[in-house]
Amino acid sequence: MAGDKFLYNNAGRITEKASNQTSAGAGDAGKIVALDSAGKLDITLMPSGIGADTITAEASEALAAGDFVNLYNSSGLKARKADATAAGKEANGFVLSAVESAASGTVYRQGTNNQLSGMTVGARQYLTTTPGARSETAPSATGNVVQFLGIATSATEMFFEERESFVLA
Repeated sequence: MAGDKFLYNNAGRITEKASNQTSAGAGDAGKIVALDSAGKLDITLMPSGIGADTITAEASEALAAGDFVNLYNSSGLKARKADATAAGKEANGFVLSAVESAASGTVYRQGTNNQLSGMTVGARQYLTTTPGARSETAPSATGNVVQFLGIATSATEMFFEERESFVLA
C-alpha cells in the first residue's frame, strides 16, 4: 500500500511525491514517512535499539503461531516448544508465526503474544506440561516446573516477559 502523497518544490515546480513506509538507511535521510497498512511505523524507520526484542533461531520441531518456546544449544541455537515436564525446557520466548521443523523463525523474547485463545482477562498464565501451551492453572505434579508467563490482557493476548521458575518437589 502506497503512503499518502505530498507536494514539494522540485526546482521551482510544484510536484507530487509519495511518502515512504520503509527506510534503507542513511540514503533515505530527510524523507517524509507514512504509516503502514496496520497504521504503524515500519521497524526499518526506527533507530537501533527500538523495536521488538527478537532473535532468529532454527526450529528443532514444527512450531505453531503462539507457541511458547525454549531456546537451547544443539550445534547452534535452536528453538523447541517449551514445557513444564522438567527443568531445562522453560519458556524463553514465543513465536507469532508458524515455523517448520529445521526452518529459521523469529522468536520474540518479550512482548505481546496475540496468537492465543480462551484466556480470562486478568488471569495469571503458566507454562503447562503440554508443549508450547499455557494454562490458567499452574502445574502441580512432582518434578514439574512452575513458570509464570504473564497476565491475560484479553481473551487472545498476554504480555510475556521471561521469569524465573521453580521445580516442584
